[in-house]
Parts: sequence; structure tokens; C-alpha cells
Amino acid sequence: MKKFKKFYIEITSVCNLACTFCPQTKRQAKFIGVEDFTAILDQVKPHTEYIYYHVKGEPLLHPKIDQLLDITHEKGFKVNITTNGTLLEKNRHKLLHKPALRQMNFSLHSFDGHEGSTDKEGYVNSVLTFAKEAAATSNMLISLRLWNLTMDNATNAERSRNREILAAIEKEFNLDYRIEEKFVRGSGLKIADGIYLNQDHEFQWPDLKEKEDEGRGFCHALRNQAAILVDGTVVPCCLDGEGVINLGNINDKPFSEIIEGERANKLYDGFSRREVVEELCRKCGYRQRFSM
Repeated sequence: MKKFKKFYIEITSVCNLACTFCPQTKRQAKFIGVEDFTAILDQVKPHTEYIYYHVKGEPLLHPKIDQLLDITHEKGFKVNITTNGTLLEKNRHKLLHKPALRQMNFSLHSFDGHEGSTDKEGYVNSVLTFAKEAAATSNMLISLRLWNLTMDNATNAERSRNREILAAIEKEFNLDYRIEEKFVRGSGLKIADGIYLNQDHEFQWPDLKEKEDEGRGFCHALRNQAAILVDGTVVPCCLDGEGVINLGNINDKPFSEIIEGERANKLYDGFSRREVVEELCRKCGYRQRFSM
């Protein structure tokens, strides 16, 4: 039986931002119902211990996220939430002291998608205030993410576009160094107990319109992760936000059968041979990181 370190359940396809780094989904706007969510947990229970509340969409938009967290805890899972952090104040009481919540990841680069807002300092400070409280009172892990670094040949202006956010972090945590001095790509920088900063370069989201690579390489799809979209469609990874690699739907067939189906096995076996059998995977910039 396949086991996954990461299991993504999209609890909503709706987002309140329009960020350049994250393509907007063309799928129908939808929020998962409590009964459907519970049924999914029962199906995936033999396959994982960790649930992530997203593929696309902003999890904190879900009006019953506190109830979903309680159900997930009752079922014996730990939860990771990735959020843009703009809705923290409205949801603080729904998130703090929830035993299911293992980690929260804040995409600080999301500020650029916050149309009409110029208060970057206020946005960052609200995230950092929550992070400090959560780490101190509930043993929750916090990951502050800046996944919008430019390449080595970037201009000085491009290199410094995150300095304002980094300066706010340095000030809030009384750091006696500039974060750039400690940065190592691919490694988290410990800012305080339970709080880490992760930085990485932007990547090309998989898209059938993109240029196809040579078709050789590797990915962890269906090896350490799988995902279910809000409508029940099973996909091999968290980047197939349009359900292009549709492995089946849990409303029609049990999850355990879907991931042992012909298409799923071809994808899995292909990566075992370092062969990329799915067209979408051959047009995924993130997968190419595993071939470096």
C-alpha cells in the first residue's frame, strides 16, 4: 500500500489574491463540505499521517476551517496550512491552540497580489505577531516563505525587492545580522524557537502551453505526495491545480484503487526509470529541480 509524507486536500479553490507567481485556477469556485471532507479523511487514513489544506485556493477563506481542524484531529492526522496570511486577524481564534495544527507556512511574497494595499509593513507585522504567539503558546511550527528570489544575474533592484520584508523580520526578532549573510538556498534559517525563514527561486508552474523538456528526470509525485481537488479529483501532486493528470474521482472509486490504476502506475514507474511519461510533467519547472 502506498504511503505519502504529504497529502494535499484542497478545501477551497477560491483565493482572495491574484499573485503573479501562482496561476489562477479556471475551475469552478467551490468550498468542500464537512461530510465530503470527513469521507476523504476516512479514505486516505491508511495512506498518510499529514494533511495539507490546499492545492489552489486560500484555506483561511473556508468558513468552517476550525471544524475541519477538529475533525482532522479526531481522525488522528496532523495538519499543515499554507496561507497568504491576509486573513489572520479574522481567523486567529480558529487557529490558535488547535492540536491538529502542526505547521503554518506563510507565503510572504503574496503581498504583491494584494490589490490596492500598500501597507506591506502592517501585513508583515501581523504575520510575525501571529507567528510569535503561535510558536510560543501552541508548539506550532512556523515557516516564513519568500519563494520569489531572482536568478544570479538579477539586477541590484531585483536583488533588493525583498529587503523591506527581511528588515521587518530582523527588527521583530532583534536579529544581530542581516538575513542575507546566513541564507543558504534549500535550507531553512532558524529565526526563533519554532520559527524558520525559507527562501527559494521562483519556478515555472506546470502548464500544457509551456515548452516541453527532453522527458528525462524524476519527481516525488505519487511517491511521497498525492492530492485531491475540492471536487474529488485525484491528482499526483500539489502543482496540478487544473486536474490535468486526472487519475480518477473519489466520488466514483475508492482512493486506494485510483492510485493503483493504470495511469497512476505508469507515472510512478516512469519516474522510477527517470522517464517523464506525462506531458504536464515534461512542462513543469519545479520538477526540473530534482534533475539538477
